[in-house]
Amino acid sequence: MTTPAKNTICLWYNGDAEEAAQFYAKTFPDSSVGAVHRAPGDFPSGKKGDALTVEFTIMGIACIGLNGGSAFTHNEAFSFQVATYDQAETDRYWNAIVGNGGQESACGWCKDKWGLSWQISPVVLVKAVTSPDPAVAKRAFDAMMTMRKIDISAIEAAIRG
Repeated sequence: MTTPAKNTICLWYNGDAEEAAQFYAKTFPDSSVGAVHRAPGDFPSGKKGDALTVEFTIMGIACIGLNGGSAFTHNEAFSFQVATYDQAETDRYWNAIVGNGGQESACGWCKDKWGLSWQISPVVLVKAVTSPDPAVAKRAFDAMMTMRKIDISAIEAAIRG
């Protein structure tokens, strides 16, 4: 038995934590599915033998998916922010999430089909909107505010003015 991580993110699912974990493991680097723990008895949202918790890692972050039922849903108060280095990587993650039953939102945000929020954030964007030059930061911020998936070439054009 491995020693559990000192701090683990617990994400609530409505019976499909294992499916979500498998998706994250195939979509993101340094991601994997660990142990699936089956319920030793019936519980409010499932039966004996159903997956109760699923241990998984998303980009090196330890997580547990809890199949807790429909009482709680994900919202934008929690999101994973994924740094990307080029348009191909940005497109790959965005398209994987949105194309697998997810939905687009604004400013590089999207939701996966389980309602978990993701910020697909090109490094160039983050650097631009935090630039010590207020004019660069404003132009990049204004450009970002018009986007769903971030267009790196448009951000680079905004940086140049």
